[in-house]
Amino acid sequence: MNLYLEAFSIFFKIGAFTIGGGYAMVPLIEDEIVTKRHWLAKEDFIDLLAIAQSSPGILAVNISIFIGYRLKGVPGSIVTALGTVLPSFLIILAIALFFHNFKDNAVVERIFKGIRPAVVALIAAPTFSMAKSAKITKYNVWIPVVSALLIWLLGFSPIWIIIAAGVGGYVYGRMKPDKSPH
Repeated sequence: MNLYLEAFSIFFKIGAFTIGGGYAMVPLIEDEIVTKRHWLAKEDFIDLLAIAQSSPGILAVNISIFIGYRLKGVPGSIVTALGTVLPSFLIILAIALFFHNFKDNAVVERIFKGIRPAVVALIAAPTFSMAKSAKITKYNVWIPVVSALLIWLLGFSPIWIIIAAGVGGYVYGRMKPDKSPH
């Protein structure tokens, strides 16, 4: 199969059947791109995910653009971005056209109440996978915990957390003795 068509269909399928936004898409994208097709190494995927999270815009679109670019440059990024956004666009368009017909339907309301807990699980699962890939240990687990608490409880902007983590990582890297062979 043509790589462009295959990439488009993968991202279209993920975009069409993932409820819960970008974070819910992460494990599906990782499974398709890293595990099944081996288009990226897990470490490269984690790096692209970090960049996608740090970039302005929608996480799912950002990660699809970065993966598409890694695969086939600008044309690849256009194909994967379209594959990601087209299902949502079509679904939202259909909802906008027909929402008034089912907005008060008790069955639809119950379905959405049942979906909410599943979305939480879809967001939590990649968090543990990413922690393992990011080499979170008992010595550095405090960093994501404190970051999450600062954002959640104190309302810190994630931007400041990212900047502080980057500066902290740079300073730590400069202070830590280099153990690589010269």
